[in-house]
Amino acid sequence: MSGYTFTVLDVFAEPYAVTPQLTARLRVEESTGTVVHAMALRCQIRIEPQRRGYDDEEAADLRGLFGTRDRWSDTLRPFLWMQCNTTVQGFTGVTEVDLPMPATYDFDVVGSRYLHAVDSATEGGVVPLAFMFSGVVFTRGANGFGVEQVPWDCDTSFQMPVAVWKRMIELNYPGSGWMRADHDVLARLSDHRSEHGFTSWDETLTDLLDARREVSP
Repeated sequence: MSGYTFTVLDVFAEPYAVTPQLTARLRVEESTGTVVHAMALRCQIRIEPQRRGYDDEEAADLRGLFGTRDRWSDTLRPFLWMQCNTTVQGFTGVTEVDLPMPATYDFDVVGSRYLHAVDSATEGGVVPLAFMFSGVVFTRGANGFGVEQVPWDCDTSFQMPVAVWKRMIELNYPGSGWMRADHDVLARLSDHRSEHGFTSWDETLTDLLDARREVSP
């Protein structure tokens, strides 16, 4: 069995992608000298929120995900952020490859809500990530060709700067964000906008929020 080690060298915002994307630069090492013809690599990426601290403003923004601080011992747990894959070209010993990380600013996605809430000025401005690898390796076997699995224990961690995420958002959603709503809700919002003559959705939502604040005790 070959021995593989994966290291994340960097994570950066991809400036020329058609859709929002981060890219992880991976270093892949094979320790036995086996000739690798190719590797179909899969990766689960998890956010590990329990591995950093949070100031009071962040804690308030994270209540919808983890509740109040007194509950964090039960609720602050690692969660799946995304699954991605790539193909590693043939190599012997060591190679480097880019792992595309398709991202979204959809607030229905837990990772997006979490990353929106954390501050780049807190805890060194990083988010702890865990990369867990799997996949299939095509090697030179006894009969000229061999196939083996990436071992289940191939994983690594990386401290991703919050600024990298914010850079990706700014590239794809400059000065704005993205939120999904039900068709009936959109229809009601549209009616409210037309009724009051608002020229933008920002005006419409701000009016509703201000009205809610006025009637709240």
